[in-house]
Amino acid sequence: MEQKIKHRENETNGVFYMPSDKGVLAELSYFKKGQNIIVIDHTETKKGHEGQGFASKLLEKAVRFAQENQLKIDPLCPFAEVKFEQNEEYQKLKA
Repeated sequence: MEQKIKHRENETNGVFYMPSDKGVLAELSYFKKGQNIIVIDHTETKKGHEGQGFASKLLEKAVRFAQENQLKIDPLCPFAEVKFEQNEEYQKLKA
């Protein structure tokens, strides 16, 4: 089943998340640093849902969001940091 990804943001931070009828399955949060950098500070998948690629899909969505808005990403959280090391496309956006 394809999971819907939602995005909320305010002046200082934002979150990409996957809602379900039992709450949030997975989320990736970030805060804004300066005018054009978002810092991914946390990625979490709820217990029982790990290993299904949800966090990777959220990171993909965050990367697309950064590309569309001419932003750079500082992958502070360990998950994002590892994914950035593994993916050449992501590295182009690294702050």
